Amino acid sequence: MSILPFSKISALLAAVGLVAVAALTMPDIEGRTRLALEILLAGIWAVYVLQLIETLIVERAGNVRDRMPAIAVDMLAVLVPLAAYLSTGTPDRSLYCGIWLLKPLRGSTFFRLFGRVLVNEARNLIGVTSIFGIVLFGAALAAHVIERDVQPDKFGSIPQAMWWAVATLSTTGYGDAIPQSFAGRVLAGLVMMSGIGIFALWAGILATGFYEEVRRRDFVRNWQLVAAVPLFQRLGAASLVEIVRALRPRVVPAGTVICRKGETGDQMYFIVEGRVSVATADPVELGPGSFFGEMALISGEPRSASVSAVTELSLLTLYAVDFQMLASGSPEIADIIRKTALERRSSNLKA
Repeated sequence: MSILPFSKISALLAAVGLVAVAALTMPDIEGRTRLALEILLAGIWAVYVLQLIETLIVERAGNVRDRMPAIAVDMLAVLVPLAAYLSTGTPDRSLYCGIWLLKPLRGSTFFRLFGRVLVNEARNLIGVTSIFGIVLFGAALAAHVIERDVQPDKFGSIPQAMWWAVATLSTTGYGDAIPQSFAGRVLAGLVMMSGIGIFALWAGILATGFYEEVRRRDFVRNWQLVAAVPLFQRLGAASLVEIVRALRPRVVPAGTVICRKGETGDQMYFIVEGRVSVATADPVELGPGSFFGEMALISGEPRSASVSAVTELSLLTLYAVDFQMLASGSPEIADIIRKTALERRSSNLKA
C-alpha cells in the first residue's frame, strides 16, 4: 500500500517527463527553455527516488517476490538516468529518461494478466514461433536461389533475402526488395498467405488465452460472492459450481432504483453487500444474505414493489431461465425462495 500521494501519479509524471525528453531533441529548443526542461526532468527523477525509497520500506515487511516487477521498475527509473548523468562521455543524457516508459507498467493489472497468458500458452506460442522460423528461413533460402542472379544486391545472400522474407511474411511489403522472376513472385504469394495464417494462429492463441484467464478470474470472484450468501452455504461443491455459472454479479451505486412497481420482471437479486429499501405499505430494508424480486420469477406477475439501493450494492442476479435450472438442480433452495415469495405476497395482501 502506498504511503505518499505522489506514488499514485507516477504514470502521469512519466508522461510529462517523456514529453520533455522529446522536446529536448528539437534543435530549436535552447537557452532558458532547455534549462527549464532539464530542471523538470531532475524534479521528476527526485520524485522517483522518493518513490523507490517508499517501495523498499513498504516491501521490506511485505511479500517481496510478488512485488518484484514494481521494485525493478522503480530501481531502473532511478538508476538508468543517474548512470547516464554520471557518465561524462554520454551524449544526449536526457534520452536515458526514456526508461520511464516502464512506469505505467508497475501497477497495471493488464500486464500481469498478459504475463499469465504468456506463461499458460507458452507451449502453443513457441510451436507457432517455430513454424514462423522454419517458413522464414525456407522463404529466404528459396528467394536466394531464385533471385540471386537477377538481383544480387538484394538476394545475394540468405541474410539479405531474410529481410525480404520478414517483410513479406508480415505482409508489410516495403517495396525495397521485389522478386523479378515469375517463380520469385509465386514464392512471394505463398509466403504472404503463410504469413496471414501464422499471424492468425498467434492472434487466436492469445485471444483464447485471454478469454480463459478472464473467465477463470471471474469464476473465482463469483465463487467468493456466491459463497458469501447464507442461502447457498448449505450446497455441495457440484451444486455451487452450477449456481456460480448461473448467477451474474452486478454493482449498483447508492440511490439507484433496481426495480419498479408494476413493471415486468425476469430476474431476481441476492444481496452480497449493502442494503436496499423495499417501498411497500410498511417500507423495509434488506441487507446482506437477503434476496428480492423472486415473485416475478415464480408467478410471472408484475413487480409488487419498487426497490432502491440505500448504499452501494454488490448483487448477484438470477434470470428466470436460470431459476428453472436452479429449481431442478437444487430443489431445497428453490423451495426456500418459493416459500419466501408466498410469505411476502401474503403479507402484502394483508397490508
